[in-house]
Amino acid sequence: MITIDEMEAMLEEIAEELPQEFYKDLNGGILLLPELKISPGAVDGDLYTLGEYRYCCAMGRYIVIYYGSFRKLFGHYPAPKIKKQLRETLYHEFTHHMESLAGERGLEIQDEEDYERYLAGKAGYRSPKI
Repeated sequence: MITIDEMEAMLEEIAEELPQEFYKDLNGGILLLPELKISPGAVDGDLYTLGEYRYCCAMGRYIVIYYGSFRKLFGHYPAPKIKKQLRETLYHEFTHHMESLAGERGLEIQDEEDYERYLAGKAGYRSPKI
């Protein structure tokens, strides 16, 4: 597995590929945290969060990438494959950012549908009705 410093260098390189306009109102930037993050919705502790787009009044808008989650899921991958997954994750989070600025929720809805498919794959698990 690549080190967190190597991943940070990859992340900076990928971030530089994006047009400057994408960074509009992303006042908190992109954070790379060492943690492994298990999704709060994980049924068996087997659903990991690779990245998140966050927006709150106090902290503003920012993207978090979890090195520990990448290490857990892709630790056995060669560096080019990790970089590919990192790029996909960062672009995904930037899509959330751009949609948030535009008042859209398309990717958020798709993520919710992906989560429902995850739950459907768990034997005997029934999604609560909201």
